[in-house]
Amino acid sequence: MKTLRFLVGILVVVAMAAAEDPFRWSGRIDAGKAIEIKGVNGEILASRSADAQVEVTAVKSGRRSDPSQVKIEVVPHADGVTICAVYPSPDSRPNECKPGSGGRMNTRDNDVRAHFTLKVPAGVRFVGRTVNGRIEATGLASDVGAHSVNGSLTIATSGHASGATVNGGVTASLEKSGLTRPVEFSTVNGAIKVDLPADANAAVEAGTVNGGITTDFPLTVQGKFGPKKISGSIGGGGPRLALNTVNGGITLRQVR
Repeated sequence: MKTLRFLVGILVVVAMAAAEDPFRWSGRIDAGKAIEIKGVNGEILASRSADAQVEVTAVKSGRRSDPSQVKIEVVPHADGVTICAVYPSPDSRPNECKPGSGGRMNTRDNDVRAHFTLKVPAGVRFVGRTVNGRIEATGLASDVGAHSVNGSLTIATSGHASGATVNGGVTASLEKSGLTRPVEFSTVNGAIKVDLPADANAAVEAGTVNGGITTDFPLTVQGKFGPKKISGSIGGGGPRLALNTVNGGITLRQVR
């Protein structure tokens, strides 16, 4: 009987950890500045806010590891706000949350997942970074940067966008008629599909090793052209649009 109560007690503790209240943060960020989410395990899903408030929710869960040991930290800085899932460090050097390429995230077999969802106002840049998880940023009216290692990227915005992953496909819809800055999407294991308006102007460079390349746009060839590599212009030419994968096809679609 005591053994049964002990096991029930363990199950209750595990259930309580799994039911931990979500993290919530909201605030105003000036147009042109960024809300950046940095995770390790877990997906990041961003959609457009109906007002000027940025809203972020994080839900943690784990099978072997304790979700309560993973802290969600908010770091305001000159370029906006960075929010990180900070894991307990497995060595003497502490993990820390810093914007951009700064900070440290060493987890070593911690299986806690932090699932982020956020609302992004028009004009506020969104940057998502994770290691194991997909990133979706859809319906946005702002610049997007998406970076994963093991996860797909899905982007739809009227602003500028770029994205890179290793294991996962990339699907992007650039809704603005004119590209004003270079755009790059890359993966290693996955297909790349990019939608552009019919009146888009860009200098296209696309390459794959194991896959094909298709485009709906008339292409003015400027350099190499073949089933694995193309270099040319759509429309009147413009900023560089670079699409690169190793194992996967590349599709450039025209949206009217």
